[in-house]
Amino acid sequence: MLSKINSAAVLGLDCEPISVEVDIGGSWPAYQIVGLPDTAIQEAKERIRTAWKNTDLKFPNNSRIVVNLAPADVRKEGAAYDLPMAIGMYLATESPGNIDISKALFVGELALDGSLRHTTGILPLAIFAAERGYKELFVPAVNAKEAAIIENITVYPVQSFRSLINHLTGVEPIVPIEHQDIAAWFDETLYEMDMAFVKGQEYVKRSLEIAASGAHNILLNGPPGSGKTLLARSLPSILPTMTTAEAIETTKVYSVAGLLSDDKPLVTTRPFRAPHHSASGVSLVGGGKFPRPGEISLAHRGVLFLDEFPEFPRQVLENLRQPLEDGIITISRAQGTITFPARFTLVASQNPCPCGYATDPGRKCICSPMQVANYQKKISGPLLDRIDLHVEVPRVEFDKLSDNQLAESSKDIRTRVEEARERQTWRLKNTPYSTNSEMKNKDVREHCRLNDQSVDLLKQAVQHMHLSARSYHRILKLARTIADLHKQDNIQTEHVAEALQYRAKVE
Repeated sequence: MLSKINSAAVLGLDCEPISVEVDIGGSWPAYQIVGLPDTAIQEAKERIRTAWKNTDLKFPNNSRIVVNLAPADVRKEGAAYDLPMAIGMYLATESPGNIDISKALFVGELALDGSLRHTTGILPLAIFAAERGYKELFVPAVNAKEAAIIENITVYPVQSFRSLINHLTGVEPIVPIEHQDIAAWFDETLYEMDMAFVKGQEYVKRSLEIAASGAHNILLNGPPGSGKTLLARSLPSILPTMTTAEAIETTKVYSVAGLLSDDKPLVTTRPFRAPHHSASGVSLVGGGKFPRPGEISLAHRGVLFLDEFPEFPRQVLENLRQPLEDGIITISRAQGTITFPARFTLVASQNPCPCGYATDPGRKCICSPMQVANYQKKISGPLLDRIDLHVEVPRVEFDKLSDNQLAESSKDIRTRVEEARERQTWRLKNTPYSTNSEMKNKDVREHCRLNDQSVDLLKQAVQHMHLSARSYHRILKLARTIADLHKQDNIQTEHVAEALQYRAKVE
């Protein structure tokens, strides 16, 4: 007998419909899974067979079993097809009457005892099911809250293969999980770091406030122990609260990566990712035989912190060029092309030289001029050109270190940052962007108009500092952010001057 079950394949952050077709019949015993399955799917034969045994069902050992995952030209991976294959085999074997599952979608990995394990990519699957008009979604119980975030679909938390059979046959219906109110997951976030505990470094804090306001990339350069890492780790505490759309975008990435918490299936705080400088290109930007999101996608709408910036392999860092410009990373493989979001704020930190003390007036640098030059050349010009703020982080003096008075808190700074973001959101409401750093040249021309004095200043800067066209536009966007922080509708000369001083540090 033939049965058909609806499922879906997660490709990147998108989904493709998969029809699980099961045919059982004939006298020649066989058990085949076709349709470009990977090893994990082929191994489902033994998981399903054992789950049937432990569910007190008689497995059709003396029949020919053919499972087809259609369409056959789409590669399938993972154990998420265990549940739809097992249900398809049950319907084809037992013929339990008139069961209408044409508007239901099934996904889940089976354990040997018949229970369902945690499965990745449930949120994209729930979004896909709702958009395609499915009425019911059957997922492992541990993933149910994640799926219930999405409206217009009934989510059933399945504990085991037996409980799903009892539900379909009407013996013991599964109670659907209530829709999860997204707003309830947003609570007051307590950050480990706070700007109030950072001693001195007012100039650096100012630059971080600008970076947070416009989602600009920033490079911190200074001697060891000057506080670069502490400042970078404090940046998330001044970023604005995530919007609902941003939270769902980020949660989709973490769902596919399998990094969501069962207790809180929604990412509501800005991500902070800090990969080690030994990280490979694939781990940083994503990839693999079946592409998975990398660190830059896990930092989407948050912060990517690259400490010891020059110690990263040059070829690894060059992979950042496209995402820094476009906010996405496109991975091409023989199986197809996958695009992941990568709209992050880059915070890089580095020492000025191999020994670290080239810019420290208190300690003598032991590096030769050639060593300093070679060290600084590890970062390519095109990559540095994509960083908006280049900031020197000096050593903190003892008087400031020993001062017990707290500095301005992150909460107070975040209030100004959120006000600046609100101005940007309103200004860019008719575009797909929400921050100044995302603006394209057309938007810069419209929203970053200068007075004559500012034009003259910028003209001199371009000529004397030999700025590229990209640098020119980035200075304008940075000046626009500074004006937003000052609640100014028009960019003033002092805003351009401040934006230029952040650029001059590496020229």
